[in-house]
Amino acid sequence: MKKLPYGISNYEELIADGYYYVDKTKHIELLENLAEKRIIFLRPRKFGKTLFTSTLENYYDIKKADKFDELFKNTYIGKNPTKQKNKYHILKFNFSGIDTTNEETTIKGFKNEIASSIKVFVEKYGMNFIVNTEDEAEGILDNLVKAFNIQRRNEKIYVIIDEYDHFANELLGFNTNQFKNLVSKNGKVRKWYEILKKGTESVIDRIFITGVAPITLDSLTSGFNIGLDITQNAKFNEMMGFTKDELIKMIEDIGLTKEEQEEILPIMKENYDGYKFSLDGTEKMYNSNMCLYFLNRYLEQRKVPHQLIDVNIASDYSKLGSMLDLCKGEEREKIIEKTVSGEGIIGEITAKFNPAIEFTEKDLVSMLFYLGYLTIGGQEFEMTELKIPNKVMKEIYTEYFMKILSANTNMQITDSEYVEILREIAIEGKIEKLVGLAHKYLENLSNRDYVKFDEKYVKLIFYCISMNFKVYRLKSEMEVQRKYPDILLIPKDRSKNYKAVMIEFKYLKKEEESKLQEKQEEAKKQIEEYAEMEEIKEIPNMNKYTVVAVNDKLYVEKI
Repeated sequence: MKKLPYGISNYEELIADGYYYVDKTKHIELLENLAEKRIIFLRPRKFGKTLFTSTLENYYDIKKADKFDELFKNTYIGKNPTKQKNKYHILKFNFSGIDTTNEETTIKGFKNEIASSIKVFVEKYGMNFIVNTEDEAEGILDNLVKAFNIQRRNEKIYVIIDEYDHFANELLGFNTNQFKNLVSKNGKVRKWYEILKKGTESVIDRIFITGVAPITLDSLTSGFNIGLDITQNAKFNEMMGFTKDELIKMIEDIGLTKEEQEEILPIMKENYDGYKFSLDGTEKMYNSNMCLYFLNRYLEQRKVPHQLIDVNIASDYSKLGSMLDLCKGEEREKIIEKTVSGEGIIGEITAKFNPAIEFTEKDLVSMLFYLGYLTIGGQEFEMTELKIPNKVMKEIYTEYFMKILSANTNMQITDSEYVEILREIAIEGKIEKLVGLAHKYLENLSNRDYVKFDEKYVKLIFYCISMNFKVYRLKSEMEVQRKYPDILLIPKDRSKNYKAVMIEFKYLKKEEESKLQEKQEEAKKQIEEYAEMEEIKEIPNMNKYTVVAVNDKLYVEKI
């Protein structure tokens, strides 16, 4: 059985050491068949970008020609090689490790990456060239291009840039002024891209740039306006990440039984699937890094891991707040409320934007798409609908929503308080403590004039509190025969005999309080209908409640 390549991003190492490889090499052929030779391709973090750039490097490197069969014999491209295989000198840069403490460290780190990568290039291809570290980054690249043009007149360079925007994203999260300085007309980074463009007039034939978001494209491509952005091209929707078929084949190939597959596939789909990067794409993609993490842990213990997301991945995605903070006030909170409650956001995805000039709500929503917090859900009125892709992303939004809620109410809930609420639900099937906590939030919020309560907002508070109950599978508006219970708490381990809970919510404005009984009856009727459905009947130990909110007051009935 082959090892799973979690954390392995070097293609040659992966093949030489016998790791499992999900073959993405058909996309090399598709890339080469494009009329444009300078390509920009964006994907969220941990989607296999670095491994793909390493695959390109090994395929096109003139120095790897004698290893072609060894490296690619079992792949699509190995059986269908293109005319350009092993034709280039590969100049590769990776900007992910740059120190962004301040503008000075960022510029120094950028220059050091340029210098060190060019030193590797010069040594690898035996050039007569000395990197002058006294030069600026753009000067080092310019001098290399001139030297290569003289020494290797009939040969060409393929430039690969991985994580082109990493340091810019970091700066944008906490220092927009320094971000502006780097990408401005006289900024060091922009000047370097101008030299890269100049190099395409002589020795640089192909360029492949990966990153996460187009926040610097508007500035940088003013000096490098020759790249084709294929991020939303349907042909490349599946170039990174795993399709359902790829994941199932991998699970079968590593020897998991049918019973094991039936256990883990629904969990993986719920937590890691759902990404779609093109309106015309035919497949939803799994986050490949999360899948490999899960399967490695499962193979070690032969059981579903308690932690469904690696802490390294979680730390990347925990930066949601710094991006959302670029858009202040009600716009930010409106986006959070919509996404966590399951609503889609209708709009157009911005292909380029420059937050150094302005960062609009439209730009923020687009940024959330590029970062993987939202994905394409469909189309409405000829516009794109964006939704949260999966449960992992929903948990990250929920955590951020609770931070906002706690800040707005000056409330901090301890772990022990959550445990008390959970114990009451699981052992007794009661929700008094849960309702009491939600009421505290609503009561504190009601003192703030700008808060506009409705059923969705009340339900959202209950949902976000309940996300902390890890012994439950939480379903919000789960589709059951085209009808939707508001919240279902279903025990993950039925052997413990924990209680299940279903809650149906209604809302009235303060001036409508006279309709309370009518609303309670309406909620009761709905919950009784849900309880008769086969999918609900299968859930044992079910306690059912209606909760009617009248402004910030909550009226609870057990059904």
